[in-house]
Amino acid sequence: MVIIDAGPLVALFDEAEPGHTHCHAVLRKQSHAPLTTWPVLTEAFYLLGGWDRGQSKLWDFVLSGGVRVGEIPEELHSRIHELMKKYSDNPMDVADASLVAIAEHHKIKKIFTLDRRDFSRYRPKHCARFEVIS
Repeated sequence: MVIIDAGPLVALFDEAEPGHTHCHAVLRKQSHAPLTTWPVLTEAFYLLGGWDRGQSKLWDFVLSGGVRVGEIPEELHSRIHELMKKYSDNPMDVADASLVAIAEHHKIKKIFTLDRRDFSRYRPKHCARFEVIS
């Protein structure tokens, strides 16, 4: 299983993004729909910037099962807080923290992100580091 960050979601649905074609190719190689969180989707919808610039297509993708939206159990809220505090020197946003927490919760080691720098430095509890797919 793979978790997916906002960057690839934006690139998938905004043809002007440099990684548009590449992100489609990476997604086609996945055997299961990637997992994400509502904070990540919120960020992606914001970055797409408009219904006609990809928000409509992203909704279609979500509703068709192209991506799974993982619940963030209340017991993970303190972990998200802890992660944001730990990485406050180069601020970790709530979207990234939610991905790390949900990955730990489900023991997922692979992440599809365009943010290789940050996800290479995050240290989840269940593995030494993420395997970054980009």
